[in-house]
Amino acid sequence: MGIDKELIDKLLADYKGPEDLIGEQGLLKQLTKALVERAMHAELTHHLGYEKNDSGGKGSGNSRNGTSTKTLKGDFGEAVIEVPRDRNGTFEPKIVPRHQRRFSGFDDKILSMYARGMTTREIQGHLQEIYGVEVSPSLISEVTDAVIEEVKAWQTRPLEPLYPILFLDALMVKMRHEGRVENRAVYVAIGIDLDGRKDVLGLWTSANEGAKFWLQVLTELRNRGVKDIFIACVDGLKGFPQAIESVFPQAQVQLCIVHLVRASLNYVGWKERKQVAQDLKSVYRAATDGRLC
Repeated sequence: MGIDKELIDKLLADYKGPEDLIGEQGLLKQLTKALVERAMHAELTHHLGYEKNDSGGKGSGNSRNGTSTKTLKGDFGEAVIEVPRDRNGTFEPKIVPRHQRRFSGFDDKILSMYARGMTTREIQGHLQEIYGVEVSPSLISEVTDAVIEEVKAWQTRPLEPLYPILFLDALMVKMRHEGRVENRAVYVAIGIDLDGRKDVLGLWTSANEGAKFWLQVLTELRNRGVKDIFIACVDGLKGFPQAIESVFPQAQVQLCIVHLVRASLNYVGWKERKQVAQDLKSVYRAATDGRLC
């Protein structure tokens, strides 16, 4: 159901700038407060079974019992809302449950901390200390579980049949694994499509980097629709070119220039490394071998 445009025009009749909309006393905060309070009163009406001014329903054994205040935090800032109560104390608001002071906006923070390996208890303590927000462990679990299906869909999404360039590398990252924080290899595949756009094709983790695991990654990429690649840019990992050729036999394997330079510098004294590295850059940046003559 769309919002009445005439209502929007009335609300924005005195609009002079962004502050009137998203400022400390802006329209967004006022609307959030009004809508949340209206929704909770509607929930209480449903809970009691009769409207506020319906005298016929007051014999049900329960009735309204004023309101209590709660500071609600969200993307709009903070707003003090009036929470309706019932005399028997059995009313449980659904839109903003008891003990919850976060309305929205912390989901991304929870996911960010979870991705960094923080435990549920650590996330809970961090939000309490930094933002003064009480977040239950069950809410944190619900937030993190909610993205699992999206992550799985992203991991298995179909890919383009052709990527002219494919970058393959593994990064060592500290992450939580089976209750322990340890260094693990994060395998990264970045493809350049025919329009020149970069696309992260996938991320995988393993205890360490190895050509055998890369073979599994490449096989998965093929099963997800990649039929061919022109150039595969990789480091000097032993067995890596053979793994690529077994899945994409026509691909040209290009060793990463940074790795080549680093490998060459192993044979140079420390004092000469800077100058040699500069000379090597001119070699690898040359368009043709004729420029080196």
